[in-house]
Amino acid sequence: MKLPDLTGLALRNLRESFLRNSLTTVGIAVGVASLVAMLSLGIGLQELASRRLVKSGLFDTVVVTSRRDLRNFGREEERNGPAPGESRILDEPTRQAIERLPNVLEASPDIRFITELRYEDKPHLTMIAALPDSAKSNDAFDGMQGKFFSSDIAPEVVLQKAFAEELLGKTRTPGAAEINVAELAPPLLGKELTMRYAQREVAIQPPLARAENPSGEEHDMAGAAYSVISREQKLKIVGIADLDPESMRGPTRARVFLPLQLAESLHVMQPADLREISQAANGQPVYSSVNVRVKDPKDVQTIEDAIKKMGFNTFSILDASRGLRQFFAVLYAFLAIFGSLALAVASIGIVNTLVMAILERRREIGIMKAIGASDGDVKKLFFAEAGAMGILGGIVGVGLGWAIGQVINFGTNIYLRKQELPPEHFWSVPWWLVAFAILFAFGVSLISGLYPAGRAARLDPVQALRYE
Repeated sequence: MKLPDLTGLALRNLRESFLRNSLTTVGIAVGVASLVAMLSLGIGLQELASRRLVKSGLFDTVVVTSRRDLRNFGREEERNGPAPGESRILDEPTRQAIERLPNVLEASPDIRFITELRYEDKPHLTMIAALPDSAKSNDAFDGMQGKFFSSDIAPEVVLQKAFAEELLGKTRTPGAAEINVAELAPPLLGKELTMRYAQREVAIQPPLARAENPSGEEHDMAGAAYSVISREQKLKIVGIADLDPESMRGPTRARVFLPLQLAESLHVMQPADLREISQAANGQPVYSSVNVRVKDPKDVQTIEDAIKKMGFNTFSILDASRGLRQFFAVLYAFLAIFGSLALAVASIGIVNTLVMAILERRREIGIMKAIGASDGDVKKLFFAEAGAMGILGGIVGVGLGWAIGQVINFGTNIYLRKQELPPEHFWSVPWWLVAFAILFAFGVSLISGLYPAGRAARLDPVQALRYE
């Protein structure tokens, strides 16, 4: 039997029992819709998590630390790499070498220090961190009041919301409503802070001076003499961030942020200077860590491997997200299983529909066999009917699943707005899910048609013609 004839005959048979076949197709559509809805929820949640990580500047960032930093002692990289005492220093030339690696956008030093800020003659001790200009794309600054730094050397600061509350003397009481950042901005924006800090000055002693004074002065270490000078810097408040841009850093989070080049020009004394200045004979600054941004998150592992070969420790959110990817893989499996249950129930409806069709069309099947139709032709006919119901049900089910997702997403965003939270899009139906759902429904329908097709093919044409 030719394919056009087979297709036309199958569609004609489906139209003759329109109501019953329509209900069976609707059952398939509901099963596919439940499968699509559940899987699209899992995919949307994973994409939401990925967007958050990328927007936070963490997903495409590699944190580089020296093996000499004993805070990381005992890590796997150190056990496999050179001993801490023999490893390289994370200084400015090294930072520039890392920045020249392929697919690296920038390598910015992590400059942070605890110091005193005075506001209206009141001292406030806090941690300050330097941010590059690229940090303005961080989602923590989306709801910021004010603006980001006007330039990378401007004497300006952005405050985290908690520190702004401290400056204004506002304390949070249990059960009280959270203070909106818009209430904190007017009395602070444009105001001035005075930062008191210790400036580091390094001088390289000539060989003769070191020979004449082998023991060195109080701050002389292997020929690199340095002094600490107390300085003050006026800073203008230009922005207040609602969210914490360093929420992933744990207890070492900063609450005040400076432009990176300004922070570098101040030469603020940092703990890394005390640990490593004896090795920095060239007077170059030494960093506790360097944040490396890559062009694409898929390049993170390659960049990590290249930096490890240079003799440094690395860490990225990719390392920490392996457990997250495993979680989503398990979530997909459970959602697919529960979503497929409705489709399994629908397959029983296909079997029932086709078995009933055999009983109603026994004479028709007998006539087909009497005029030359083979058992294979009869099987193909029933397979075609089952496949047609599967494809149609799959297409309708995909549309229904997409519509369910949009309605739930819309309703959830209404709830989020009432809670004064930003709306989110956490439902995603990629093209591969559409293709998979339709093909899966088609496959299940063909499997469901195995028994009815085999039963129809085994009918004795003589007995079938006698059937009333």
